[in-house]
Amino acid sequence: MPDMDVALKDAMQIDGAIGVALVDRSSGMALGIAGGGREFDLQVASAANTEVVRAKLRTMEMLSLHEKIEDILITLDSQYHLIRPLTGRSGQGLFLYLALNKDRANLALARHQLKRIEGGLDV
Repeated sequence: MPDMDVALKDAMQIDGAIGVALVDRSSGMALGIAGGGREFDLQVASAANTEVVRAKLRTMEMLSLHEKIEDILITLDSQYHLIRPLTGRSGQGLFLYLALNKDRANLALARHQLKRIEGGLDV
């Protein structure tokens, strides 16, 4: 099973990848980051998207939806943002956050690749 650094590097190989982070949902801190830069601060994005995940979980609880989030997609004018909670026991409370350039990304393929990366990640 790949470790965090290998998984983040693999995610950066997805067509259109801008940046990726492994995020702790309880604190909003990024445990690992690849990509990003001055124009795209993954620390800020990780913390802010933690609130997105928390809000969705609260909504599911209020609606008595006893399901798991596979992923959350946010579509911007020029970017896709994918949030994928980790499902393995070792990844409880963590999620992968991937930002993609919309013009260069294949969304279906990116979702498939992120799922594969998440499934093999050993945290």
